[in-house]
Amino acid sequence: MSLRPDPTVNVLGGPLQPCSHQPLTGFFRDAHCNTCAEDTGSHTVCAVMTAEFLAYSKYVGNDLSTPRPEYGFPGLKPGDRWCLCAGRFLQAHDEGCAPQIDLAATHRAALAIVPMPVLLEHAGGADAF
Repeated sequence: MSLRPDPTVNVLGGPLQPCSHQPLTGFFRDAHCNTCAEDTGSHTVCAVMTAEFLAYSKYVGNDLSTPRPEYGFPGLKPGDRWCLCAGRFLQAHDEGCAPQIDLAATHRAALAIVPMPVLLEHAGGADAF
């Protein structure tokens, strides 16, 4: 049985905000970028999909744009918000194609993988979300 961390805290030190209800995201599919020991990918970074990032993700082996109805996955399109694996986000940053993120909806566990200056570099403005 997975245990959720309590309380859930974002990288800014405040309460973790929802990332997306539509499409429903998160390791627990609870709209939040929550995590636990079983979440080996650390799905903790709340990102806003772009065509460039979706193409990059597909190229490196994680096709997020193709619907997979057998798993209840609608496929993502630009503008959708999604809880990304922290390592994939950092990889995309290193390759120059990381999407914008919502810091208030990014779990503090992401900091174990992604340095705060990198997160800040990709933070959306107050009116971006």
